[in-house]
Amino acid sequence: MTNVFAEYRSRITQLDPRWMGGQMWGYVEDGRLTSMCHVGANLVPVQATPEAVEAFVRRAIRLHRSSSTIVGPREVVEQLWKGLEVAWANPREFRWDQPHLAISLPPQVEPDPGVRRTLPSDVAALYPACVAMYTEEVGVSPEVDGGKDLYRARVSQLVSRGWSFSRIENGKVLFKAEVACATPSACQIQGVYVDPARRGEGICTRGMAAVVDICLREIAPVVSLYVNGHNTPARRAYERVGFEQTNTFSTVMF
Repeated sequence: MTNVFAEYRSRITQLDPRWMGGQMWGYVEDGRLTSMCHVGANLVPVQATPEAVEAFVRRAIRLHRSSSTIVGPREVVEQLWKGLEVAWANPREFRWDQPHLAISLPPQVEPDPGVRRTLPSDVAALYPACVAMYTEEVGVSPEVDGGKDLYRARVSQLVSRGWSFSRIENGKVLFKAEVACATPSACQIQGVYVDPARRGEGICTRGMAAVVDICLREIAPVVSLYVNGHNTPARRAYERVGFEQTNTFSTVMF
């Protein structure tokens, strides 16, 4: 379940670089593929052994950095960064403590009945909330450097897939979350957001319960996500829903 992103990208692109927007590197030991690394907008190691990480580092150093993040299990990201820090200098931020959480049983709290799949007609109301969430989480607006059209297209794409969930009242988004990627074994949630004026009311807890309920019934048998370790309110909400920690992720952001 910690490799949902890489598996999803492999499935939908069939590893064709034109559709991946990057490459998938493999590492073979004794004639057997043991490790992989997705290299695109995100550099994501998959079951990477120490020997594989060393090989991935050597290859990455020969290339111009195109990835805006390195993300994966903490011990692997630490090893990757140790090898890359001279060649890939000046990261914007390190997020070493990001608990990876998962749930496969029904939520432990009552789902919010007001949370539903977002409709295409809701995108005008949803989009500002998505921008606000991204800016708060990443520290930079997704609209900088001409990114507005691309980001809006991504928001609309998730809505059209049925992977966007929200509670909207009087044209204002109170809660929203998306499925970022999904495979037959698991899906991964991203972009959880609560209107700042309504935080502390339990909206996130019941909203996430609704998202988990729908995802387990209709998308995948396991729902996962990772969260910044310092985000205590979010971690408490996820714990109340029934999420349990399975690993610790880290992200290096450029």
